[in-house]
Amino acid sequence: QVQLVESGGGLVQAGGSLRLSCAASGRTFSSYGMGWFRQGPGKEREFVAAISRSDGNTRYVNSVKGRFTISRDNAKNTVYLQMNSLNPEDTAVYYCAADRQGYASTIKAEYDYWGQGTQVTVSS
Repeated sequence: QVQLVESGGGLVQAGGSLRLSCAASGRTFSSYGMGWFRQGPGKEREFVAAISRSDGNTRYVNSVKGRFTISRDNAKNTVYLQMNSLNPEDTAVYYCAADRQGYASTIKAEYDYWGQGTQVTVSS
């Protein structure tokens, strides 16, 4: 069992930056693939970014490529999402998730554990 706790959300102006963190419990964090998803008002939860257990593979949704960076620190059991050049369309609740298979999956159903989410609001 893995527990995930997100932090770092908040209110930011368009063009600004935020760094989200997701702290995981347990001693097997390094074996999990980790992902970030988001759910905007009235929208489905969508994939944002993922990183494989080996840190050798990262994937991004097209709308955040070049602006967002996912990384992980296995020594700290933490995955990060650095978000730059934010725009109002990035406003959403951001969730981190863990995949026992260890892949950088883009598919929501392949993730086994989810955090409670952190709100990101970007004002214009």
